Amino acid sequence: MTKSGEAAQATAYWTTGPEHGELRTEELPALGPGQALVRTLYSGISKGTEIVVHKCSVPPRVAEEMRAPHQEGSFPSPVKFGYLSVGVVEQGPEDWVGQKVFCLNPHQDRYVTATDALTRIPDGVPARRAVLTGTVETAVNALWEAGPRLGDRIAVVGAGLVGGMVATLLRTFPLSRLQLVDLDPERKHLADRLGVDFAHPDDALADCDIVFHCSASQEGLERSMQLAGDEGDIIEMSWYANREVTLPLGEDFHARRLSIRASQVGVVSRARRHRRTTADRLDLAVSLLQDPVFEAFITGTSPFAQLPDVVQSLADGKLEALCHVIEYPGAGDSQQNTDSAKATDPEDKR
Repeated sequence: MTKSGEAAQATAYWTTGPEHGELRTEELPALGPGQALVRTLYSGISKGTEIVVHKCSVPPRVAEEMRAPHQEGSFPSPVKFGYLSVGVVEQGPEDWVGQKVFCLNPHQDRYVTATDALTRIPDGVPARRAVLTGTVETAVNALWEAGPRLGDRIAVVGAGLVGGMVATLLRTFPLSRLQLVDLDPERKHLADRLGVDFAHPDDALADCDIVFHCSASQEGLERSMQLAGDEGDIIEMSWYANREVTLPLGEDFHARRLSIRASQVGVVSRARRHRRTTADRLDLAVSLLQDPVFEAFITGTSPFAQLPDVVQSLADGKLEALCHVIEYPGAGDSQQNTDSAKATDPEDKR
C-alpha cells in the first residue's frame, strides 16, 4: 500500500530491442468506476508468440492485428506484451475484491483494469494452472472452427503447447481416431500423460477428416496436407511471423480438393460468433482447467525478477518449455498456496 497522495507503482516487463528485455517501474493510474486493482500471482510465457516479439520479428503489415489486448508500446519495440496473467483483486467493486482472476494482461506485478476485462477463476482451478486459460481459449476456438463430428479421424500435427491443448480437448470427443504427431520422440511422454496416441510424422495415419496444424513449420504443413483425406480440412493454427512458407499446391492440395483454414484467437470463430462472446469463450476455457490433466503443460517456474533471463533462455533454446510460469512476490503467501499443483524446477525439461 502507498501513503495518502503517493502514486502507486508497479513493475512490468518490456521488450526493448531485438532479444533484449528488462523490468521497468511505472506509476499506476488512479482507480476509476468499474475498475479493479489486481495483484499478480502468476503469469505464463506463451513461448511461440512471445519469442517472436522478443526477436522483434512481428511483420509490420500485421503489427496492429497482432497487438495483445492490454499491450503498451508498438512493435517492434519498446513494447509491453503478454496475455497469460493470474492475480487477485485487491481494490475495486465490492463483489470483485478478493476474487481470483485471469486477465489477458502483460507480465506486470500490479495493474489497474476494467472488471469487464477480468475472468473469474472457479474454486476448482489452482491459480498457477489458470495461466493456461488463454491457450485453452485458443484451442476452443479452433474446435469451434473445425466442428469435429462423431466418428471423425483427426490428426494434430505439432505437439507443443497449442497442439497439445487441442489434443487434450479432443480426447473426450467420440472420435474414430486421434493422433498427436511430432518429430520429437520425447513428445510421446506428453501424449501418454494426456492419454492420446502419439505418432512420428512418417508413421502417422492418413485419410483424416480434419488435421490441426500447430508445428509452425513448412514441413509440418506439407505433412498435414498429406494426412488429410479427400476434401478434408486443415485448420492452420501456426503463426509464421516474418518467415515465408512454400507449399506444393500442385500435389495433394489441388488434386484432392483440400481446404486450409486459418484459426486465430483474436475473434470468436465464425461458427459461434453470433452466439458467443469472447467473455463466454474465456469462461468456458477456465472452467475446463478443473481437469488436472492440464498440469502436464506447466514445465517450469521462475521468480518474476528472473523474467528477462528466462525469456532469453527460451529464445536461445537453453530452456525447454511448454508453458513456463512466472511466480510473483507473495504468490506463495496467498490463499492460492493451497493449490494442488506441484511446484516444478525452473530447469525441468520434462
